[in-house]
Amino acid sequence: MSGEAPQKEVGTVSWRDLTVKNAADIRDFYSEVVGWKPMPIDMGDYEDYAMLSPDGRQGIAGICHARGSNANLPPQWLVYITVADLDDSVRRCVDLGGKVVDGPREMEEFRFCVIQDPAGAVCALSSQQA
Repeated sequence: MSGEAPQKEVGTVSWRDLTVKNAADIRDFYSEVVGWKPMPIDMGDYEDYAMLSPDGRQGIAGICHARGSNANLPPQWLVYITVADLDDSVRRCVDLGGKVVDGPREMEEFRFCVIQDPAGAVCALSSQQA
């Protein structure tokens, strides 16, 4: 998750990320197609991007390189859904026939985990660190 802090209300979609091999090309695609303004996020030896609204006032999504800890993420728009207790939600996911794709892991003041539901759809669950 990059850019503006996600909403913290349980049950809401708090952020969107797209993780791809070449984030700069896809950044430019969405800049041209929908008018988003990129804000570089320093990742050490490369940059990921928070994409801002056309007026530059609101964080809309992240576009990230499939490198390092993001190498296992699927190249699709990934929504982050806020949950009250990440560990409990991950346990319930597995108990109900879902699976963990990546994580849980920490990002700034949040923890998140990418899951796949029994039908094959993928999303991320996130919660604030305690």
